Amino acid sequence: MGLSDAELDAVRAIERADGADDDLESFFAGAAQARPVREVRVEPFMIARHPLTVAQVRHWLPEYEDSFADSASSTARLEDDLDDLLATWPFRLPSEAEWEYAARAGTTTLTFRGDDRPDEDHVLDDFADEERTAAAENDFGLVAMGSANEICADVWIPHFTDAPLDARPRTGDGPRVVRGGAGYVHPWQGCDEWLLLLSATRYEIQDFTAVRPVAPVPAGPGHA
Repeated sequence: MGLSDAELDAVRAIERADGADDDLESFFAGAAQARPVREVRVEPFMIARHPLTVAQVRHWLPEYEDSFADSASSTARLEDDLDDLLATWPFRLPSEAEWEYAARAGTTTLTFRGDDRPDEDHVLDDFADEERTAAAENDFGLVAMGSANEICADVWIPHFTDAPLDARPRTGDGPRVVRGGAGYVHPWQGCDEWLLLLSATRYEIQDFTAVRPVAPVPAGPGHA
């Protein structure tokens, strides 16, 4: 978990290959917030294939409106409605460790597709087209990891300080951790937006957020 030396070297290689079109100084300055790399034990869990859509949020909050969404099948952006949703639905938010585990899908590269610079075809915000949605799956069958700025259960703490080793969220007062967000600055303007698709990119919640539900794995036959 976290930005490894190899991943940072891959970003530098992309920067050189692009002829320094993007100014990545701010990224490298903030990279320490996703370091040091640490090993975390993640127990089995179930996570939604994609963030909740507008239609799905309306299942729990019938009056929900989203002025940013193009359709009911678009990713829902929650702000004032977030606490109401969390109090109503039967799921929970992923811990930050669970989210990164799901995004990496067994890889240790910048994205689940490797160390190449991701482009805008990695971004997915609407899930009505099943063919396009399926084409964006990682090896866990999850889509749009990194497209939306997805809230985690953890309170923001730089550098993973005192973070649990068993993937439990860090709790307490303060802003929560957010992962992803490349789709919310689309179309890209060449200002490092692709860095938001990296599996380890993390930052504090600022305004609206997407939600990807998590649930425990059901007990098998013979288990209480």
